[in-house]
Amino acid sequence: MKPLAERTAELKQSNIRAITLMLQDVNGINLGQGICDMPTPEPIKRGAHEAIDGDESIYSYYGGILKLREALLEKTRSYNRIPARSVDDVMVTVGSTGAFVATMFTLLDAGDEVIVFEPYYGYHCNLLKVMGAELRFVRTTSPGWEIDFDHVESLVTEKTKAIIVTTPNNPTGKVWSRDELERMRDLIVKHDLYAITDEIYEYMLYDGREHVSLASIEGAYDRTVTLSGFSKTYNMTGWRLGYAVGPEAIISKMGLLSDLIYICAPTPLQHGVAEAFEMSDAYFSDMATAYEKKRTLMCSTLEEIGFKVPWPQGSYYVLADFSPLRERFEGFEDDMAASRTLVEKAGIGTVAGRSFFANETDGSACLRFCFAKEYPVLEEACRRLKAAFPPA
Repeated sequence: MKPLAERTAELKQSNIRAITLMLQDVNGINLGQGICDMPTPEPIKRGAHEAIDGDESIYSYYGGILKLREALLEKTRSYNRIPARSVDDVMVTVGSTGAFVATMFTLLDAGDEVIVFEPYYGYHCNLLKVMGAELRFVRTTSPGWEIDFDHVESLVTEKTKAIIVTTPNNPTGKVWSRDELERMRDLIVKHDLYAITDEIYEYMLYDGREHVSLASIEGAYDRTVTLSGFSKTYNMTGWRLGYAVGPEAIISKMGLLSDLIYICAPTPLQHGVAEAFEMSDAYFSDMATAYEKKRTLMCSTLEEIGFKVPWPQGSYYVLADFSPLRERFEGFEDDMAASRTLVEKAGIGTVAGRSFFANETDGSACLRFCFAKEYPVLEEACRRLKAAFPPA
């Protein structure tokens, strides 16, 4: 038979999926995949039920139902302080990944260069590679994950077209400061670049930090596409609903491409999530308090065991260095061995550090833990970890 498309040659099951399968055999707890196991808020579920009962079951406008786009426009202007001009600057997508795909195909041609900060979110890089983009990596280093803007600028060539910014970051939890985003604005304006920002963890912030959107910085909006979604904030990863905000000239083309690939996001679920915008602000403060408590439990447990832990500034992940454990325990030769060891000895799933670096050896001493779990489940996970790897 003739070969498959060349773009599939390097595709393989992610480490995240492999560990998930291993956990099924040991009745384990998955702290690997970013799956929130808390319930979806009742107003959202009720809105979806009502839409289904009301036969809201046909294609929506490819950019999303008007009620949801209007709510997103208001949210974007008030919370993110992004100067979106009208609902034509907003589109609803099949997850934030669908928003990224539409953005990528709208802005980039095969051979264009894209600058990515590592540790990175693997889906971004894998999708860019599939479409034929050339990646240029900027390394950030624990514990502060600071940006060397001189190094970033040194990577810009005539072929460079876009930069990816993820804040709060997956896997590190880094939250970009206003000063850093202003410097990024200066760079993309100077070199006539686009910015694609992934802000899906925008409500998960710690130690009094502020979420700042790059597109809110003066002069950045017309060259920035802001991506976000509902999966993480409202515990609805399986609903596959996200959105993008940007200049109408870009969003209109993204909508046409999204129509070709997906037609539209699920109509009754759009009606459901539109109800989220009627919820009290107390939902967000309660969520922040709950995640602060979970972060403390997760990071404190890992430190007790002996990990070096850069406490995340945002999101619900921690990328921890297990190298000190090699002195006391077997099975921590590298990240793949450590990941298997945690499954076998404690029944805990994590993600190998190599998943977040272009050079696998750069992540060889790290594991990513996700603490988006019901608190009793997270307590049990931490109990198992301390029992399997007693503190020194």
